[in-house]
Amino acid sequence: MHIALLMANTDESAFAQARPKDGAKWARLLSEVRPDWRLSVFAVKDGVFPDRLDGVDGWIISGSPASANDPDPWVDRLLALIRDLAGQGAPLFGACFGHQAIARALGGKVGANPGGFVLGCTQTLYHAPEPWMVPGPVSLYAAHGEQVLALPHGARVLAGNADCAVGAFAIGPRVLTTQYHPEITEDFMADLLDELKGKLPDDVLSRARESLARPADRALMAGWIAAFFERG
Repeated sequence: MHIALLMANTDESAFAQARPKDGAKWARLLSEVRPDWRLSVFAVKDGVFPDRLDGVDGWIISGSPASANDPDPWVDRLLALIRDLAGQGAPLFGACFGHQAIARALGGKVGANPGGFVLGCTQTLYHAPEPWMVPGPVSLYAAHGEQVLALPHGARVLAGNADCAVGAFAIGPRVLTTQYHPEITEDFMADLLDELKGKLPDDVLSRARESLARPADRALMAGWIAAFFERG
């Protein structure tokens, strides 16, 4: 299966340069459950978009420090591409920024988290899961100051918690999202917390460090993502 990653991560800091890029993170995650799949990366944040939409079995939109509300040309172009993909019925998965971009492109609303920045390993309850999922709590790494505040037309909420009511949503059988980061590993998150010292409130960082005692359900979510694309 051929999956395309629309890479939106705008972080070009020394911290980011010293660590695996999003393409490598997503390739690693998918390879853990489907080692024979192929991943192509398009750095949409640099204006690199696919020339054609055929020949791809599924699409992933990555996370980013950017906002889905930003006026940058690449964001507008990405939102237009999301509408094209959804219109064609292409299987489309979004994580964090990708989750928010899909919501905004299709008529939803994205804005600041009511309770402030969410960081660390966050547990979300899948109270209305898809048929191939299992109901219950799922833990994944989070790093977001915004969230989906209003759903796009036809979307249904799959999961949420007190900090983020729309933790995951779906539209029909071919759009699936999560507010969280299944591609992030524990080592990366621990390094990120060190990098953010002095940039976020101490209580946010303290709670995030404490949350790392709980393992992230990366393998579970990887399997769900694979099942989503295989059904698409």
